[in-house]
Amino acid sequence: MAAAETRAGRQPADGGTAPAAAPLPAALGEVGVVEPASGLVFVELTQEWGHYTPAHPGFADVQVRRVATHAEHGVLTQHVRTFLHNGTHVNAPLHLAQGGIGVGEIPIERFFGNGVVLSIPKGEWEYVTATDLEAASPPVERGDAVVVNTGWHRRYSDNMEYFGHAPGLDESAARWLADREPRFVGIDTANIDHPLATTLAQQHRLVGPFVVELPRRYRERTGREVREDFPAWSPAHRLLARAGIPTVENVGGDVDAVSGMRCGFHAMPWNFSGADACFVRLVAILDPSGQYRLESGEES
Repeated sequence: MAAAETRAGRQPADGGTAPAAAPLPAALGEVGVVEPASGLVFVELTQEWGHYTPAHPGFADVQVRRVATHAEHGVLTQHVRTFLHNGTHVNAPLHLAQGGIGVGEIPIERFFGNGVVLSIPKGEWEYVTATDLEAASPPVERGDAVVVNTGWHRRYSDNMEYFGHAPGLDESAARWLADREPRFVGIDTANIDHPLATTLAQQHRLVGPFVVELPRRYRERTGREVREDFPAWSPAHRLLARAGIPTVENVGGDVDAVSGMRCGFHAMPWNFSGADACFVRLVAILDPSGQYRLESGEES
């Protein structure tokens, strides 16, 4: 095995020494976790999940209770009741495209591979557009995973502003992304779409609005009606779903540290056939040395 092909934790076949670990990129500061055997750097892009995870308006709160305890049973066992769209999660095409595939039917390679984290700062009720994506760096390559960092993840909490005042993709952005056939599209907000184009702020098929204050706030601040300015319901998300593209919402963690970078990503959901959504542990993976290789599967 040539030195350039050394796998993690192994000595080169020619008897030389394995390459020294490359220094951690300065932009990662204290947030990157280095796996010592390989030198790979892992960066958390997932919001913390648990009993106090902010619940998406319109759906039941997360409930976590102990059904067995160490004091009484000598073991800890917990019962969880939740909506699958709480916290960092993936939406399958089935979620918004009738006849689309569910989580368990999405090819597993869609959740592992290279891509980009794009820094596109946005404020209250602003759109991420195709123009924004075209101007962002690094450029998106065909087949990339694409994570959009608007900065809104810093507001993640149980409040109306995080869910109802966020930015979101417009239809031009969704079309621009779909044309590049991404593995998945992620964003650091609760919805791929602008929140005022969702059931949070307007009724759709006799459901909603989930946050009745939102249309009133919009009217008070702009003098306009939500339905007038957002006539299409969830247009960006529906376009991506119909194109078969999984979407990840509530991206967070240390996403700022890898913004503007090309990264590897791991975002595996459960093997949940027919599911509209599922929790994921989204992680960015970097290889500062550029020399890591996965095992070949060759039998010893």
